[in-house]
Amino acid sequence: MTAQTCPRQHQRTTMEIASLEPSLYTVKAVFILDSDGNRLLSKYYDTELYPSMKEQKNFEKNVFNKTHKADNEIAFVEGMTIVYKCSIDLFFYVVGSAQENELMLMAVLNCLFESLGQILRKNVERRCLLDNMDGVFLVVDEIIDGGVILESDPQQVIQKVNYRADENPLSEQSVAQIMQSAKEQIKWSILK
Repeated sequence: MTAQTCPRQHQRTTMEIASLEPSLYTVKAVFILDSDGNRLLSKYYDTELYPSMKEQKNFEKNVFNKTHKADNEIAFVEGMTIVYKCSIDLFFYVVGSAQENELMLMAVLNCLFESLGQILRKNVERRCLLDNMDGVFLVVDEIIDGGVILESDPQQVIQKVNYRADENPLSEQSVAQIMQSAKEQIKWSILK
């Protein structure tokens, strides 16, 4: 009798220990939809969750249908924990497993939203987002890498994104300087 119960007790103890071991906070997906539920940006970090584009879009549509008229900040859809926020004509979603800490997911969502607010100069709407997609992807990549949460402080994210933008040889300032220099050269050539 004890020989039969020992494997179960051992199995239970192993499972209990595994559930108590610390793990990295992870995100399954991040996506931004417009007010019609159309995808503007999506990053899926768990390739087994929704492997095809069709499955991803069906999931996004299902999530949008359940959340776009709700005043909540959290939803449970298809066994996933989803935190979300809307702004003017955009819906921001962060998806985690059912066991994931909702507060950490909300910290990621708030970091994403506040970082984009600073990059887009508080104009967080569809048109501005589409005009600045390169910066949006940089922000997402600074917050999450391979599903692991790297940063939840918007100021740190902005510093890192601005540093990367400064590495670009044709930043806004240098383009303006080139244009000004060209105007001056044209003036001098006309005056001569």
